[in-house]
Amino acid sequence: MSVTPKSPAVLQVRHLACERDGRRLFEGLDFSLDAGGAIQIKGSNGAGKTTLLRTLIGSTSDFNGEILWRNSPFPKGLRAMRESLLYIGHRGGVRGGLTPLENLTWYGATETSAMEALDRVDLFGFEGALCSSLSAGQNRRVALARLFLPLSPCLWILDEPLTALDVTGVAALEKQMADHLACGGSLLLTSHQPLNLPGLDFVDLSDYAVEESFNEMGGEHVFN
Repeated sequence: MSVTPKSPAVLQVRHLACERDGRRLFEGLDFSLDAGGAIQIKGSNGAGKTTLLRTLIGSTSDFNGEILWRNSPFPKGLRAMRESLLYIGHRGGVRGGLTPLENLTWYGATETSAMEALDRVDLFGFEGALCSSLSAGQNRRVALARLFLPLSPCLWILDEPLTALDVTGVAALEKQMADHLACGGSLLLTSHQPLNLPGLDFVDLSDYAVEESFNEMGGEHVFN
C-alpha cells in the first residue's frame, strides 16, 4: 500500500526573535502553518503579537531566525507569499475618502462581487456613503468584506479581526473562516476574544518572552 506523503507546511517559523524599539520581545519561536490550518497568536499587550504579524508580511525586517513560505526562505519566499496573502491589520486598509463599494473595487473586485460581499457583512445600503462618515464597526466590516470576495487569497493574516463587531458579525466571520479552511486555505490571527473555530491551534508568545533585568553599574537593560 502506497502512502501519500504529507505536503509541506505553507508557512514555517524557525527560532524567530523579534525586536521593537531596541527591545527584544520574544525569541526561539517555532511553529508551522499547514494548508487548511488555523493558528491564533496569544499573549499579553506588548508581547509582540502585531510585531510578529508585521514581520511575517515583510513590514519590518528587525528579526533573527528563519521564515519560509512553501519551503522558500525570505526574502524570496516573502515575494511569493505576498501573491497569496490577504492581510488586514488594525487600520484595515480602508480609505476614508472612498465609499465601501469604491474601497472593494480598488482592491480589484467587480461591482457585483463587491455588492455581494458588502451584503454579507450587513452593509447593504451603505455602499455609497463615504467611509469617513461610518462608525468604527462599519469600517471594520468594510475591511472584512474583502474576506467574502470570490477567489480570495489562500493565506489570511488578520490582526484582531473581531474588534468592534457585534454578535451577528462575529458569527458570520467565524463561518467564513471555517469555509476558508475547509477549502484548503490557511489562517493566522490575533484576537483578545474567543473564537468558535474547529481545529484552531494556539501559539502563546508568553512562552517565548525574553527576561529583562537592569544593570545598575552600566545603566543598561540586559536580556537573559
